[in-house]
Amino acid sequence: MIRSIDPKSRLSGINRYWELIAVLAGRELKVRYRGSFLGVYWSLFNPLIMTALYAVIFGAAFKKYYHDSLWEYILAAFTGLTVIHFFNGSTSQALSSIVNNGSLLNKVKLPVSVFPASIIIANTFQLSIGMLPLLSIVTLVLSPHVNSLANILAIPFPLIALILISSGVGFLISSLYVFFRDLPFLYELVQFLLMMSSPIFYPAAIVDPKIRSFLELNPLYPVIESLRQIVLSGQSPDLFLVLRSLLSGIIILTIGWTCFNWLRPRFMDLL
Repeated sequence: MIRSIDPKSRLSGINRYWELIAVLAGRELKVRYRGSFLGVYWSLFNPLIMTALYAVIFGAAFKKYYHDSLWEYILAAFTGLTVIHFFNGSTSQALSSIVNNGSLLNKVKLPVSVFPASIIIANTFQLSIGMLPLLSIVTLVLSPHVNSLANILAIPFPLIALILISSGVGFLISSLYVFFRDLPFLYELVQFLLMMSSPIFYPAAIVDPKIRSFLELNPLYPVIESLRQIVLSGQSPDLFLVLRSLLSGIIILTIGWTCFNWLRPRFMDLL
């Protein structure tokens, strides 16, 4: 006889799952910024400082690709750095989240996925109160009045794609790290390759079309291009870029979650 699952019990389980993620994410932020004056707003400083550095080094050479405007190049670099900073930070922290909580998992029965998920949620909170308002202000200033509201409302979509990609990679590498403890060293190289193959400090237009077709395989590429188009172009959101970035996010999340669930039954033997 097949037992049916009570919908109320399932809903209660889902609520407890998200409550646990919220508690762990809050703990992560408190520990990370304990005693800090600016708190989560420190997350703005890294991309702002890197943007200033790129502007000084590359601004004169690349501004011609942005209507010969150094200001537009600075904003383009900042949007790219927003994406890569979130991705690198959230996935690097998620990588060790399961192993770091191995002793807790051996004492208390918890869903293992809450640890990488809580890291992504904590970084999403930082993004939502730091970068998102700043990007919205830039969009409001640069876009024509008729398009500004539509563009501001469209900003979350490439950011959602970014969160999906980061979640998929976070689930994948956090599960692999249980088995391969040299993974952080390899992942640093992967992050560098992703950064260099993403049009962050350089415009995509300077890349040879033959090479660009390979760069476009980078899942962060459509996210950066979509976010720039929405924030900087002054035109209505490009639905093709938005959908492409979301599709990249869904694919990466599906791969990461599938691998995580496949490896999960063997975690406890190694934690």
